[in-house]
Amino acid sequence: MAIKKSELYSSLWKSCDELRGGMDASQYKDYVLVLLFVKYVSDKYAGDPNSLIDIPAGGSFADMVALKGDKEIGDKINQIIAKLAEANNLTGVIDVADFNDQEKLGKGKEMVDRLSNLVSIFDSPGLDFRSNRAQGDDILGDAYEYLMRHFATESGKSKGQFYTPAEVSRIMAQVIDLASASDSKQTIYDPTCGSGSLLLKAHDEAKSITGLDLAVYGQEMDNATSALAKMNMILHDCPTAEIWKDNSLSAPNWKDHQGNLKLFDFIVANPPFSTKAWSNGFDPAEDEFKRFGYGIPPEKNGDYAFLLHMLTSLKSTGKAAVILPHGVLFRGGAEAAIRKRILQQGFIKGIIGLPANLFFGTGIPACIIVLDKAGSADRKGVFLIDASKGFIKEGNKNRLREQDIHRIVDTFNGQYEEEKYARLVPMAEIEANDFNLNIPRYIDTSEAEDLQDIEAHLHGGIPERDIDALQAYWQVMPNLRDALSKAQRPGYLDLKVAVGEIKPTIFGHAEFDAFRQTVAGLFETWRSEHRPRLAAIAIGDKPKALLSQLAEDLLQRFEAAPLLNAYDVYQHLQDYWYATLQDDVYQLVIDGWQPLIASGPSQGQANTDLLPPELIVHRYYAAEAAAINELEGKRDAISRELEELDEEQGGEDGPLAEGKTEKGKLTAASIKARLKAIKQDLDANEERQALEHCLALIEREAEAGKKVKAAQKALDAKVLAHYAKLSEVELKTLVIDDKWLATLQADVQTELDRVSQALTGRIRQLAERYATPLPALNAEMDTLTVKVNAHLAKMGFAV
Repeated sequence: MAIKKSELYSSLWKSCDELRGGMDASQYKDYVLVLLFVKYVSDKYAGDPNSLIDIPAGGSFADMVALKGDKEIGDKINQIIAKLAEANNLTGVIDVADFNDQEKLGKGKEMVDRLSNLVSIFDSPGLDFRSNRAQGDDILGDAYEYLMRHFATESGKSKGQFYTPAEVSRIMAQVIDLASASDSKQTIYDPTCGSGSLLLKAHDEAKSITGLDLAVYGQEMDNATSALAKMNMILHDCPTAEIWKDNSLSAPNWKDHQGNLKLFDFIVANPPFSTKAWSNGFDPAEDEFKRFGYGIPPEKNGDYAFLLHMLTSLKSTGKAAVILPHGVLFRGGAEAAIRKRILQQGFIKGIIGLPANLFFGTGIPACIIVLDKAGSADRKGVFLIDASKGFIKEGNKNRLREQDIHRIVDTFNGQYEEEKYARLVPMAEIEANDFNLNIPRYIDTSEAEDLQDIEAHLHGGIPERDIDALQAYWQVMPNLRDALSKAQRPGYLDLKVAVGEIKPTIFGHAEFDAFRQTVAGLFETWRSEHRPRLAAIAIGDKPKALLSQLAEDLLQRFEAAPLLNAYDVYQHLQDYWYATLQDDVYQLVIDGWQPLIASGPSQGQANTDLLPPELIVHRYYAAEAAAINELEGKRDAISRELEELDEEQGGEDGPLAEGKTEKGKLTAASIKARLKAIKQDLDANEERQALEHCLALIEREAEAGKKVKAAQKALDAKVLAHYAKLSEVELKTLVIDDKWLATLQADVQTELDRVSQALTGRIRQLAERYATPLPALNAEMDTLTVKVNAHLAKMGFAV
């Protein structure tokens, strides 16, 4: 049976547990990723004479497995890696980590055990990339992303910069028009490529849309990180990528035949923020590549140095996306002059403001600047997006959700203007602001203040303007407004119903029911469209392609849903995919449906992950489940009676006090022992009666418990037997209809609930806010004052 993705991830992370203690995450990632690399290339390329990677004798993962328990395992693993490195020109790339380092891995038996356990983890069936990789989905890539995110999280602020969050990488890959690629000779470049995640996302984006395998170039100055990038390219089936180790500003490697900078079709980058030593090793004023014609950046801030390097490296038709801190948008001095000249050239197509605390090397907010030389001559403005509020908190970092990514990409690529989120700012407006690009100057995301109406507080009534502000609801349910409110005086309304009746009035209104039916209809048409596809899931299918089909169509259909946010509905499917559906589908595309039926009691187990027992119970054994619930209710009633008896008579001086155990519990044994002790005591009648009553309840509770257990055992046996006799049609009905689609339908209902609760809550808030006018409050205060004064006078106090 296929391993679940969640189990794959946990097994990989378990490998990190073997290394904790002797080093931090920024170091042990090198060990784990090297082993992952050796395991992957051994599975994929061993025995293939035509492969791009040569697996030499004595240089495979199988040779590592043979070393488990060997006293010299650390040194011999180093030798295996060295052979693999020499055979593939990877010396200095995959042999960076020392597996014989006693300070990090321990001495003697400690090292042997640690490395043996580590190798065993990678030797599990779930990490057999010969079969998993063949499924057409990047299982390894997902596992790699999982590891890199966790490594970056644990590495701390100063060491997490090797990784750009995958969500940001995906946005960048999708906003530089990689769909326009028309030739596999076209190029993608990252001058500060880190571990290569950005490059790979761009490469994969182009390949998924166009089918073209674009040429990949990267440069990274850190030795360990550049090695990581090279491994990453091979692990992601991109072995021809060119990665160079050096500083892109002082020693750019990629040049044409004339010695000028090589020009690229697409560029992506996440350079180090505001680096102070950017000009080390060269004189920007004498730059041979003429990168600083628009101005030389400040001596101790290199943000614009990287931007200018990218502009110079871009073809006249090229497009680029770079992550930079918000300061580049508004800082003055030399940066202001550079910004003005770049804007005047029309090179900046747009800017996407991101949430704070997304990146692992810093908590400051950043932005994506999208460069486009192709359309620069006719550019009349800059498209700005403020996406700073769309995220979810995850641990101590923020993370973009699937809906946030999709919304950003849809809005940017469509150039759709949206109040408080996105607008195309004319160049004249930017020029009037001295070429300052600070996003809040152009997009106001502040929430409108909920104003208090003084006249309503004085004279009562709900301000009509507050009800008018709910126009989105009244457009969908125009007569509901009149069902809830009526005119009181010009500009003010009264409720027609009591505050407690607001919700029932909304829920019971014909127009709200029609709205609910509209939404239900959208889901039902989506369900009808895709149910056959879900039933047809077969071995070799591509889960991610399936998710894309389901999610994109759901989003498109719910764009027509009034009052609902289609992206919220889309997120429900994405959340369910990663929580449950993903593991189910991966099982099916590897094993198919039929073996999952056969894995019933005849083989000693049932596949309860794919088909939880409660689904069988709900559909086939509802009566038995109801009977168990009734038995449990009777047992629980006796238990409550026992608790009440203990509360009333089990205190220190109560008749049950001496019948408790040393731990203060009332048990059958302890009560029987006490009854035996007072058998001859004629003065203990009250205690004896209480004890006998308590014992009777305990015995009744035990008997009731036995009935519950017996009934549950009988039901469990029926359910287990039912697994083996399920037909494929029944299995698909249970999994697809009762599990998957029922869950998603319930999720859509939560969005309906949110709409009704928002409207109910606002109407109730307004009604309660202005329910009692100020004169009535004053009159009530006067009445209460008279009463208080009268009481004080009776007590002899002068008022």
